[in-house]
Amino acid sequence: MHSHSSHHTPRSPSSPASGSSKVWIDPASLPNHGDISSVSGNAPDYVKQLNYNTYYSYGVGAEDSFGHKVGKEVKFVDVSIDRKLERQGRLESTTTAEVTVNKHMLNGAGMLHGGCVAYLIDNTPLVVLGLVNNVNGVGVTQAMNVLFHSPAPLGTSLRIESTSVSLGGRVMTARCEIVDKNTGRPIASAFLNKMQPNSSKL
Repeated sequence: MHSHSSHHTPRSPSSPASGSSKVWIDPASLPNHGDISSVSGNAPDYVKQLNYNTYYSYGVGAEDSFGHKVGKEVKFVDVSIDRKLERQGRLESTTTAEVTVNKHMLNGAGMLHGGCVAYLIDNTPLVVLGLVNNVNGVGVTQAMNVLFHSPAPLGTSLRIESTSVSLGGRVMTARCEIVDKNTGRPIASAFLNKMQPNSSKL
């Protein structure tokens, strides 16, 4: 569990004025995590910070959470937003993160574990696009289609690039590529769907 420090005032201008102040997640109410000073890209600083906050609170979690040792090693290096002319000016967000394959990420053959690949892919740029569009881009993963291209042994530097495909209604889609940062060799690629959770089911 994470506690909100007293100096961090939650702000959610888009939350409804009715008594339902409890939305599933309000990224603005999360404690600050991560160092955005080395994160490049044209996204505003507040978006880079909220992306990190959401990632740490939900992707990494507490020390005894699944994948914690892996998740806390992941560093975002770029968070960008682009208006695609070929898509009638629709916004697209891209997050780029890096991590080096360590012993906590290996399978019995000494290679990057497929389950770890799925864990790394699951942190998508939909949060970023949601923040820019003032909608909740944090969802529960509904489906993930992963292609494994080549193994990644201990010490491989991974670059994880995720790009939004669609954000509208309750279903959101992103695509992701994991490559060897030094050689460009593809390790895995994926499409994933996330869904806005129905609060009554939580």
